[in-house]
Amino acid sequence: MPSRKRNLLAASGQDQPYTGDIAVAHDISPRITVYAWDSGFGDEYSDPAPEPDNDGYSVAFSPDGADIAVSHPSSPYISAYSWSSSGFGSKYSDPSTLPTGTGNGVTFSPDGSDIAIAHSSSPRISVYAWDSGFDSKYSDPSTPLPSFANGSGVAFSPDGADIAIAHSRSPYISVYEWSSGFGTKYSDPSTLPAGTGYGVAFSPDGADIAVAHFTSPYISVYPWSAGFGTKYSDPSTLPTSTGRSVAFSPDGYDIAVAHSSSPYISVYPWSSGFGSKYANPSTLPTGTGYGVKFSPNGSDIAIAHSSSPYISVYPWSSGFGTKYSDPDQLPTGAGFDVAFSP
Repeated sequence: MPSRKRNLLAASGQDQPYTGDIAVAHDISPRITVYAWDSGFGDEYSDPAPEPDNDGYSVAFSPDGADIAVSHPSSPYISAYSWSSSGFGSKYSDPSTLPTGTGNGVTFSPDGSDIAIAHSSSPRISVYAWDSGFDSKYSDPSTPLPSFANGSGVAFSPDGADIAIAHSRSPYISVYEWSSGFGTKYSDPSTLPAGTGYGVAFSPDGADIAVAHFTSPYISVYPWSAGFGTKYSDPSTLPTSTGRSVAFSPDGYDIAVAHSSSPYISVYPWSSGFGSKYANPSTLPTGTGYGVKFSPNGSDIAIAHSSSPYISVYPWSSGFGTKYSDPDQLPTGAGFDVAFSP
């Protein structure tokens, strides 16, 4: 495992600055804001036309960077657009079979051939084939989710063989085999998360799965190998309140949790278990942390949060650097999720 992670680190280019785009899903029109990124915020791209129909709750770029999707609380619950260096292109046609309620988490499969939307009403998860637009919806899982899916709570495993959804009632996390459709649901973990699941993430090597949740310890992580292993010990310094989102660094060495009270973000070294919590950033986010992501090469970490400036980004190198200056034009409301382009 350590040599695997060192190889990931070497491949990540963390010693090089990340250059690309950064997207924030937020409330209030235009509901999604995207900026050029080059060691700091660049110009804001023009808003999409048409805008999403309501507040942006989750955002994801496709693996090839050619598309961007945002989930929202009113029909059609998911909006997707073509994306290029010029910014937003045309909005894709809505799926022929819509999700059935508030769109929460959204993600593309690792190969970009599928798009998943976690939502509030049965079947609570909808997955579509993706080919520069929505194709047919896959059949619902034969073992349904027991409750509505939350926050940023949907993720494919790195090899695309599994799909995980965090949700509001026990067992709080459900994982299914995935191969051009839902397969068998895996057995629940022997030690469940302690409350409502809000965020879920696989480690980059697929060996671990993390759930951010309501109720202490606010983050639970399990070994993963075609099923849940024994839950890892909790971190010695817990997040301070409800975990809203979780992300592993691209090299797998660190794990970040966005949470509801100060310092709003907690990051720990990771090596088959939690290390000692890193020091808090010197300039904290200004409110509830809803979404957290590392840049694709691991050189930066971003958190979307509830109060102005709604997005905070820091250099990352085994700890927080000095917060980057805020964008010239801020998002217009509370930041619920953040994504870097690939």
